[in-house]
Amino acid sequence: MSHRLHLVFGGELESPDALTFRDVEALDIVGIYPSYEKAYNAWKAAAQASVDNAHMRYFIAHLHRLMDEKRGEAEAAALRQ
Repeated sequence: MSHRLHLVFGGELESPDALTFRDVEALDIVGIYPSYEKAYNAWKAAAQASVDNAHMRYFIAHLHRLMDEKRGEAEAAALRQ
């Protein structure tokens, strides 16, 4: 059985319009979750807790796609077309 793991993390961006972190060593690793629903709930809680900081952003990374490189490469190729 494969797991559909999701990583929730965030950090301060250099600019609200950019996706470059100010300090990657200060990233907030919220956790790894076994479903998108649980990851989404964690993301939402972290994002709402930092709503007063316009530079703070949280993300959900699909770790299961990284674990299945062939599938991930196929999905990436399909997106490029």
